[in-house]
Amino acid sequence: MSPAGCSHVNVFKVDNWKQNLRVIYQCFVWSGSAETRKRKAKSCMCHMCGAHLNRLHSCLHCVFFGCFTKKHIHEHAKTKRHNLAIDLLYGGIYCFVCQDYIYDKDMEQIAKEEQRKIETKFYQMPFSDVWNHIVCCSILGIGEKYSTWEPTKRELELLRHNPKRRKITANCTIGLRGLINLGNTCFMNCIVQALTHTPLLRDFFLSDRHKCEMQANSCLVCEMSQLFQEFYSGHRSPHIPFRLLHLVWTHARHLAGYEQQDAHEFLIAALDVLHRHCKDDNGKKANNPNHCNCIIDQIFTGGLQSDVTCQVCHGVSTTIDPFWDISLDLPGSSSPFWPLSPGSDGGVVNGESHPPGATTLTDCLRRFTRPEHLGSSAKIKCSGCHSYQESTKQLTMKRLPIVACFHLKRFEHSAKLRRKIRLRFKLVYSLFAVVNHQGTLESGHYTTFIRQHKDQWFKCDDAIITKASIKDVLDSEGYLLFYHKQFLEYE
Repeated sequence: MSPAGCSHVNVFKVDNWKQNLRVIYQCFVWSGSAETRKRKAKSCMCHMCGAHLNRLHSCLHCVFFGCFTKKHIHEHAKTKRHNLAIDLLYGGIYCFVCQDYIYDKDMEQIAKEEQRKIETKFYQMPFSDVWNHIVCCSILGIGEKYSTWEPTKRELELLRHNPKRRKITANCTIGLRGLINLGNTCFMNCIVQALTHTPLLRDFFLSDRHKCEMQANSCLVCEMSQLFQEFYSGHRSPHIPFRLLHLVWTHARHLAGYEQQDAHEFLIAALDVLHRHCKDDNGKKANNPNHCNCIIDQIFTGGLQSDVTCQVCHGVSTTIDPFWDISLDLPGSSSPFWPLSPGSDGGVVNGESHPPGATTLTDCLRRFTRPEHLGSSAKIKCSGCHSYQESTKQLTMKRLPIVACFHLKRFEHSAKLRRKIRLRFKLVYSLFAVVNHQGTLESGHYTTFIRQHKDQWFKCDDAIITKASIKDVLDSEGYLLFYHKQFLEYE
């Protein structure tokens, strides 16, 4: 779609198009009255398969309802050359030529006006009618509406009294700030740089969303909120994170002291404390990562599925556990490594023998999700056989988090071996932060590459921040990789 917007809406904007669009919103999208709800329940089904769900869309050019999921509405659009359809759940307009949901100022205004009318009627309903409305919407799958944000009168007043705005330019350095090393605390500094450049976490803290109920100066979330304010204040002098270090020592005592710590261990500890100090929507402490709506779990928590298959009856036992990161083995470890991507010349890698092609993150993930035979020494009681049997185990990612963090196991511990594994990998996903480690297992130094704006990279080395190239990032020995979803969807 061009920056000017979709040009195909002009075909629809003829004669009484505004009134026709209002009728569609009134009868088939918002459905405010009992009569329109009954009409929607009877009429809104796919004209091809008869289904009520499957993301039903209505053609804007004629009377036709079709499934978006099964592409029945697509077939209608192609056959009749009717390019526009409306999503009956959320009210969005889809163009089949642009192959995307479009924005049109006039259509958006009509949608807002009709939605406000329905909301006004809703709040004037008797309780029994409100309850019936909620039940009907729940049954039909039309209950959730995600409205756009609009400033309140108070917010408009604040904006009028504070007209000066910070402008983001190509050379803008807002958000770039060094951190003083307080004595072997580079492991903390590199993680702080990654977290402060996590887009959704930044937006949460800079919009003052955290409401604290803990004792003063004891909440790590409050300190992170202050840290974000410091980073995006425009100050260029290095920040001294002594309060953050004190709180980490207080709530994660295994990290207390001035000796070098592992950056990965610090990340998990920090997320755990932040998670415990957050409040969910109901104001309760977020103690269960499976049922938590705190900002940490919304951004970082995924679901890891484990399928254990009995080798006798082939029954499958499935469990799903939350995860904040995935630890991946690298070639060069003492155990056999998974074969490389299709098309590469290399085979199975052991020890330090490197294949001709570069190992990718996909190769590491392929090894992580391969079936593993547990063997006779690790028999599990099968619920089908009611006895202990050999089995295989396979891990898959049931739900991907918004921010996926991959921990590359560069340090190997064994009775005969203590060393750091080296690897070159291709960039196959969109990165926004890379934590690196230089040195040996016993001593070393952590730095971070962070992405600013679109494709500008900077190297954060404690108090020093320098411009970096994409080649610098790709050539570095990544230890922790932070990826952000490019597209967010409602669940």
